[in-house]
Amino acid sequence: MGHRVRTPPRRTKRLRRSAEEAREQILDAAEKRLDGAGPAGIRLQEIAADVGVSHPTILHHFGNRQALVEAVVGRALEGVRRDALAAFTAEGFEAPDVAALLRRIVRTLADRGHARLLAWLALEGRPQEDPDHLLGVLADVIHARRVAGPHPTARREDTLFIVVLASLALLAEGIVGRLTWDSARLAGDAGAPERFHAWLVDLLAEHMHRAAAPAPKTPRPRAAPKPRR
Repeated sequence: MGHRVRTPPRRTKRLRRSAEEAREQILDAAEKRLDGAGPAGIRLQEIAADVGVSHPTILHHFGNRQALVEAVVGRALEGVRRDALAAFTAEGFEAPDVAALLRRIVRTLADRGHARLLAWLALEGRPQEDPDHLLGVLADVIHARRVAGPHPTARREDTLFIVVLASLALLAEGIVGRLTWDSARLAGDAGAPERFHAWLVDLLAEHMHRAAAPAPKTPRPRAAPKPRR
């Protein structure tokens, strides 16, 4: 009776990644889990299994779960800043450019769950910082286009408030959008969010291209009542 020659088990070839590649793949995996389950879905051991690295590898790149969450948000905000500035620095400044910016922000804040992440970080006492002041930069670019056109007297604060309004509306939609659509009796209307975005674009574009309104009067502070003798 012949002896069977045992074939040694094949060892799975370990992928060789650069530190930058590993970091980006970890962020991609964390973002996918964020899409599916929100902030609670970001678990380091599961992400390590998704990427094919060890748990200590993730700790080596990010330190802890909190830092990984903040890195996911930071990368998303950087994408918004880059794409938004590219849209607004392109030639011509019409409603389609506004629409492109809004769609990009919606994809990031509403569809990808980053609005929930930002809210979660804020409630945890760890609000995400924006050292580049994205909204201020966007307002500067938009305002330069606005005053170079037929509205040279448009106020910079007016332009800034347009940007703030759009950002707050979309951020709120990303956090409580489902509840809002349900309260408005639109939960079964799949096209309602898209129509709302189009309406918001039209509203902002119309305001930006109309004649500049005068600055609102600041109410005078009331004098303190004189003490009775």
